[in-house]
Amino acid sequence: MGLPPEGDDEDRLILEQIQKGQKELFVLLVKRYERSVFSMGVSFFRNADDASDFTQDVFLKVYRSLDGFEGRSRFSTWLYRIAYNTALNNAARKKEYLSLAEEEIVPDGDTPERKALRGELRAAVLEAVEDLPDRYRVCVDLFFFYERSYQEIEVITGFPVNTVKSHVFRAKKILREKLRSVFEAAGE
Repeated sequence: MGLPPEGDDEDRLILEQIQKGQKELFVLLVKRYERSVFSMGVSFFRNADDASDFTQDVFLKVYRSLDGFEGRSRFSTWLYRIAYNTALNNAARKKEYLSLAEEEIVPDGDTPERKALRGELRAAVLEAVEDLPDRYRVCVDLFFFYERSYQEIEVITGFPVNTVKSHVFRAKKILREKLRSVFEAAGE
């Protein structure tokens, strides 16, 4: 799903104004995408300090490259491509990637039994996702957690669209097999 269509239109209007000299409007784009870029940073670097540095680095690169944005893709796709490449370059030194599946969503008013069960299921899912090859995890994260299309993932990662589809399909198959017994035992 990503941003609603009006988000794309708003991005285009903001970018037009920035390119006409209203550089102070860049803060609007930062506010809109900062959390997503930070989450990608956490996925790659596993700590808030490095993710924060990464986020600043990405937005600095984006700001410096604004004149190079030609509008052939959505601004968010272009931004995520820069973020992904920056993360890959920095993470290559650390060799770590943490899936966005590790972000916990806790419903209000849950019973202690449901919290315990959800914790066990979550741990099993995290373990299964952790075992996926990095190329599968990145595609799964971008598809399910960042809600990017296969074509956008192709632009962001550089993987051909059929490879992206294959990675998502294979990851889902692996996860389904690994988690089948866990979910059956939980009655889900």
